[in-house]
Amino acid sequence: MKILVVDDDRRIVRTTCDILKIKGHEPIPAYSGEEGVEKVRTDPPDCVLMDIKMPGLNGVEALKRMKEILPALPVVLVSAYATDDLIEEADHSGAYAVLSKPLNFPMILSFLSLLGKEESILVVDDDPEFCKTLKDILILRGFHVETETEPQRVMEHLDNNYALAIVVLDLKLGAVNGVDVMKEIKAKYHGKPVLLMTGYREEMGGSIEQARHIGAYTCLYKPFEMDDLFHTIEKIRVDKLKNLNFRHSRVFPNIEGTHLRDKYFQKKCKKHLT
Repeated sequence: MKILVVDDDRRIVRTTCDILKIKGHEPIPAYSGEEGVEKVRTDPPDCVLMDIKMPGLNGVEALKRMKEILPALPVVLVSAYATDDLIEEADHSGAYAVLSKPLNFPMILSFLSLLGKEESILVVDDDPEFCKTLKDILILRGFHVETETEPQRVMEHLDNNYALAIVVLDLKLGAVNGVDVMKEIKAKYHGKPVLLMTGYREEMGGSIEQARHIGAYTCLYKPFEMDDLFHTIEKIRVDKLKNLNFRHSRVFPNIEGTHLRDKYFQKKCKKHLT
């Protein structure tokens, strides 16, 4: 991955870039907020690691300008001296996280590994041709895709391939209501995002509301624009990254001290570090 490292301390930039390079990333150094913004404009990175307290354009202001250029750009801010007001402003401006110095490099590397991972998607629909068409389109966009036409085999996919990150589920699967399939998914994989789709908006209205109540991410109505599907998948990905990286706790905690609700993230981090 191409990682832009922005800090007015050249030693920190050099050390961070050396570690990222050893781990197979392509680091891009920048030594001011202004230079960082220009690098985003001329050589867009996959992610930004940036200090908050810098002379001239501080990290929060640079973040805002970067987001004007690339709204979806993941930006992680770091600082040893940031005030609560500045941290709050960073959060509202779209920072993925605000980390304290010295950086926890194993956690940063785990975050980058998760960030660069392509999503795997399970498409469930009783129409084989629809499954094939949707699979082909998603593969062209770089996703890994499995399909299933039999609702009773959905859990088998999830049990055998934990990497399946998103389920795209039709609500009308022959004689089976997709809500029942979703209940089974959520009972075992509570955090698994389930994106519903249906061509029967009025007929399935009650099922749609029931599914939303038990945690469906959203519902797309056939025939839907593929851009709507891609936008929803990207939003799921961004939400997941923000939640995994404890945006609202401001810093990455030590892996061993992570709250119980983040056991999944602990497991993923340890896997990437071994």
